[in-house]
Amino acid sequence: MLRELEKAEQKWGGSNKLIDQWLENRRKLLVHYCQIAGLPPYTNAEKSLPSFDHVKSFCDLLVDYVSEGHFEVYDQVINACEKFGASCKATIQQVLPQITPTTHAALDFNDKYAEALDDQVLYQLDKDLSELAHTMETRFELEDKLLEVLHSKYSEHAAQQA
Repeated sequence: MLRELEKAEQKWGGSNKLIDQWLENRRKLLVHYCQIAGLPPYTNAEKSLPSFDHVKSFCDLLVDYVSEGHFEVYDQVINACEKFGASCKATIQQVLPQITPTTHAALDFNDKYAEALDDQVLYQLDKDLSELAHTMETRFELEDKLLEVLHSKYSEHAAQQA
């Protein structure tokens, strides 16, 4: 997922302040994910569970990330695509409903871990993180489709203006 993020940053980075912020927040989320999952380079020698506070801070980042998409970035993408015609709008209408289940999965993960009253829930963390990784990978792919449409339409528009 980090490699895909790097490709996205190279492709769309610098084209829009909100997109740059969004991709940076995706990076923070992925780094934190790798830390609590114990993935390289954050492997834990003693193979212990992450701290409850560390998991809760990951949950905060997760909720912030999905919220930012729904309440800031997607709206901006929709508004921009309305300027670019029916094909752009059709893509948006196809992709956005596919993102919704990933939001629900992220919020369910958050509810389970951020609001847990005791750290026994951490024994389920590996399985839940694995499922969340798959879900978020799907989400990132869908979000990248939105970014690609937006970027290509802006590029076309800029070329026509030149």
